[in-house]
Amino acid sequence: MSSTAGNRIDNNGRWRQKLQLAHEWCPGIPVYLNAQVLYTFQNLVFICDYHVFSGTIIINLSMYPSETKIAVLIPCYNEEITIGKVIDDFRKELPTADIYVFDNNSTDKSAQIAKEKGAIVVKEPKQGKGFVVVSMFQKVEADIFVMVDGDDTYPAESVHELIKPVLNQDADMTVGTRLAKYKSKAFKPLNLLGNFLVVALVNWIFDNRLKDIMSGYRVFNRDFVKNIPLDSRGFEVETQLVIQSLYYQYKTLEVEIELRQRPEGSSSKLNTIRDGIRVLLTIANIAKAYRPLFFFGTLGILFLFSGLGLGLIPIVEFFKTGLVTHFPTAILATGLVLVSTVFFAIGLILDSINFRMREIIQIIRKH
Repeated sequence: MSSTAGNRIDNNGRWRQKLQLAHEWCPGIPVYLNAQVLYTFQNLVFICDYHVFSGTIIINLSMYPSETKIAVLIPCYNEEITIGKVIDDFRKELPTADIYVFDNNSTDKSAQIAKEKGAIVVKEPKQGKGFVVVSMFQKVEADIFVMVDGDDTYPAESVHELIKPVLNQDADMTVGTRLAKYKSKAFKPLNLLGNFLVVALVNWIFDNRLKDIMSGYRVFNRDFVKNIPLDSRGFEVETQLVIQSLYYQYKTLEVEIELRQRPEGSSSKLNTIRDGIRVLLTIANIAKAYRPLFFFGTLGILFLFSGLGLGLIPIVEFFKTGLVTHFPTAILATGLVLVSTVFFAIGLILDSINFRMREIIQIIRKH
């Protein structure tokens, strides 16, 4: 491919070609060093590395339709050690993509470094990753959305495996699953245990076989981003993304990636106990809202068996003595059984309403 084989892309200055012309001549041939040039050819985008000495051109990027707009979304809070490398890595893999860094009140040089690297920096004043993700989905326009943490633990080279199913309409969201392959120090034992427990709980409640619901590396299509409702504030937003996709019947596909250890000097913002409790509360709230029959039915069963257990005490006493002396126990048992009946009724009513709401949402999405 020569320079006349396609049209050079400027991309509004966001992709600046770093073409260095060395004023040296080798048998009449100009020597180009570190040359990366973008072309469109037959509606596909290529990035080419020129090696004039060997007379070869290496295409080192997967091909995407030129009209497909890709946005890389990076939530960032005090990641000055890693944010520059993350931007560089994704710029190399997706040179035509717009890279956004959403700065969540960083007190270090994260925003400054991101600007120097050519990223579009957006300030999000509400503290919490959930607020950042909501802001991302509202403010950014694209066809394909890549979301990745700014801590340099997720491999940029895996982005093509995540994009491909979404681009081919085989999935609305792909998730880079970390629990199958990860570096030995990438997870603390308590974090790893918490991840497995949360995944098991979500799979049980929502009858699925997911492997990792808390990954910070995902790809979405436009329909998912612009229509999924989110109200999380913190790290529980990843859990909500997965659960909402299950409820609204978006297609989710998991792709195995290798999670890296955080670089030296970089620290996690995750608080295992606090954020773990928030995740569990989020699961409970979503189960109550979207699986009411399961949620209230479970409560009903607990109250029912509690009432029956306590009710056995006065019943057994009556058959032995003909008398009932445990009146408070009998009253409490009766109350628990009545409450369980109320829970079952609430679950049935809300489940019927939810069923009709899902039908309405599907009709709206089709139009």
